[in-house]
Amino acid sequence: MTHYEKPDWITTHLANPVIKFMTTIGFSVRGSRVLAVAGRTSGRIRTTPVNLLEIDGRSYLVAPRGETEWVRNIRVAGGGQLRLGRQREVIRVDEIPDDAKPPVLRAYLRRWQMETAKFFDGATAESSETELRRIAPRHPVFKIQEARPNIFSH
Repeated sequence: MTHYEKPDWITTHLANPVIKFMTTIGFSVRGSRVLAVAGRTSGRIRTTPVNLLEIDGRSYLVAPRGETEWVRNIRVAGGGQLRLGRQREVIRVDEIPDDAKPPVLRAYLRRWQMETAKFFDGATAESSETELRRIAPRHPVFKIQEARPNIFSH
């Protein structure tokens, strides 16, 4: 079942633009990056702020709102670019299966629960493994398999 939580007006017109601007000029807001990915039908580059989650040396992108446009685009493209100020990293991603998501969702909620709890249907960082498995299908998670500097970033 496809799940998507549409952002409200404040998120679309205030919060996301401010976070995107801060990240674009080089200030990470609690791990924020700007994800740039080719549109799945237009091929045009689309950008959106995302939270980069790092666990034991591995990096992940979690979609708290579900099947967003960036999720659909990165599935088709297989990767994109993460930006922080002038830094650019070309990434390749693999979507992880639902049964592998609970530890990643727990870490995500531990870090960003205050901002994103409303999207996780009552689950928290302290929720049981069973509860996290229940919500896992609603939240795509991508493991970053490769990140390398973009030599053409200037």
